[in-house]
Parts: sequence; structure tokens; C-alpha cells
Amino acid sequence: MVDFAGWALPVSYPDLSHVESHHHTRKGVSIFDVSHMLQLHIHGKDRIKFIESILVADVESLAVNTGTLSLMTTEEGGIIDDCIVHKSSAGFLNLVCNAGCAEKDLAHITERSQAAISAGLDVTVEVKPKHSLIAVQGPKMSSVLQQGIQDDLSQLYFNHTALVDVWGIPCRVTRCGYTGEDGVEISVPDGQTVELVERLMSVSDDVALAGLGARDSLRLEAGLCLYGNDIDETTTPVEGSLMWTISKRRRAARDFPGADKIMGQFLAKPKSGKRRVGVVVDKAPARPHYPVLNMEGEIIGEVTSGSPSPCSGQNIAMAYVDHKYIKNGTPLQVQVRKRVFPATKVPMPFVPTQYYNPPK
Repeated sequence: MVDFAGWALPVSYPDLSHVESHHHTRKGVSIFDVSHMLQLHIHGKDRIKFIESILVADVESLAVNTGTLSLMTTEEGGIIDDCIVHKSSAGFLNLVCNAGCAEKDLAHITERSQAAISAGLDVTVEVKPKHSLIAVQGPKMSSVLQQGIQDDLSQLYFNHTALVDVWGIPCRVTRCGYTGEDGVEISVPDGQTVELVERLMSVSDDVALAGLGARDSLRLEAGLCLYGNDIDETTTPVEGSLMWTISKRRRAARDFPGADKIMGQFLAKPKSGKRRVGVVVDKAPARPHYPVLNMEGEIIGEVTSGSPSPCSGQNIAMAYVDHKYIKNGTPLQVQVRKRVFPATKVPMPFVPTQYYNPPK
């Protein structure tokens, strides 16, 4: 067990090592307890106008019961947090934020909501009371979970959400997760969380519990950011290679915090500054803060996340490097302690993702 944002969380469970748990998630089903995440409901007729005043997402254009990954930005263009927002048919917005940012996120959202109310907007922020959050991830998730619900899971696509009973327990089931695999996150009443997990575990030997170790290596293989490592208030969506989170409408309107700074970087010619990229390192695993060098030995960036990839067998990493070095295949070097090892800039994700999307 380790302390994580004030929560005691398991790195792994006794029956599977970190690497075994990682592979199990890619082949079977793993259950992650992510109840430490902050769950919010945004109510009121001006809820969309309000949420778009703090997030970069095009929430207005979301279909009902769908959602997206988004960014909460500062007036200077930095990233306060990355979060998931869904437009519920129940008449509110569902927002899930990182546990490590929960205190500052809630303070920021509360302050902005109070200002909005003072300006005449109809909006209310509610911390979702007494609910846990369980992530069920892996290619066999659907066959396992389908046994507990009457709704057809084949019609619930990636980033779609629904209020359903799971073995008779009222839950919100959202097709998403942070592993790169097909999966769901289930918001469940606190008093019935253990019952739900036990029911899932009883369905098949393919279901196992998983901890923070596997969650971190899985998200890295999928090219997904860890807040505090790969993005923070000193990085912008442009630098973090996250401009895909900002739609054409929001870019044109420039009505989100930090829009002028962010769009200025995005449209600048010639391009400059740092960018988040994928890197594969020969022979040695890269760790956060290891310097990235060009072939002349000059420091041109820094690793933010890195580890051996259980699936590919390569030493993979995310790093920020100068914009001149972002072309795929660019030869680089990474300094590991006192030695320098060859590296290559590669596209992300490092392992193909398996999100359950509608047929094309």
C-alpha cells in the first residue's frame, strides 16, 4: 500500500505481480478501485455555458449521454487538470477529476461557479455524495459485465454513459478507462461497492483485482498523460500535444481560459517551443527528469514518464523536447545516470488501443 493524494492504495495484489497484472488486463479483465477520483454533478439551465467557461471541451456539441476527455486551463494557458465530462440525459453534467487535483479543482470550480451565479447564471456544483468508482478494464469486460445487466452492452460505445442496474444495484456505467483497453467505469453507491466487486469476481477466473503499478504502465503504453508528471500548470495543450481536445468551434470562439496564449502558440509560424513526444530508449529504462539530448550531446528536453513496456519489451517514455526534434524516427539520446543511451522519437500510443467505437 502507498499514499496517493491522501488515499491508501495498493500498488499490486498478492496473487499477481505488477507485470502479471499488466498482462492480465491486456488479455482478461482487471478491476481497479478508482474511488479516490473526484465526482461532480453540474446542474442548472446555464450548466453548459458555465462548464465551457472553465474547460476547453465543446460540451454544447456533445450528444446526450456521451462525453469526452477535456482540460481545465488557467488564464495563462496552463493545465489545471485533465478530466472527463459527460452530458447526462438526467439533466446535469457529470465531471470526473483526478484525485491528486481534487482539492484545488473543487476550490477553482466553486470560485468560478460563485462568480457565475453573481453574474446571473443558473448553475449549481454538487459533489456526488457517497459513491465509489470502479474501473473494469480488459477485452473480456463486456462478456463479464453483460451477465449483470439487462441492457445490451454492444450498444454502449466508447465515452458513452448510461444509468443501469448492475446485478440490481443502481449505477452509472461509462465506457471509458485509462488503460487503452476496452472497459467501463462504474459509479456505484458506497454501501454496495463490495457487493458489486464480489459479483464481478464470481463470474469468471478471468477477473482479477489490479493496483497502481499496472494502471501506470498500462496508461503509459496507451500514451496517456499522468497529471503532475506529463502535464501541469506550466504546460499548455499545444506543448502537451493535446490540441485535439479543443474543437474548431472553441478554437474559433477563443472563449476558454488562456485561449489567446494557447491559440497564439498553435498558429505561430515558425513553430517553436517544447512538445510532448514518445521515445523508445535502447538498453536502459528512462525515468522522469532524465535529460534528452540531440546527437550533438546538447540537452533538448526531459523525460516525464518512463518504464519498460511489458507488452512490447521496449523501454518506452514520454518526454518534452524542442519542436525541432518531433519528427517520427528522429535519433535522440537519453542520459541515464552517468551514461548516455541511443533513443528514437516514435508515435504514441506505444501499444495499439482497443477502445470500443461504433462501426464505421
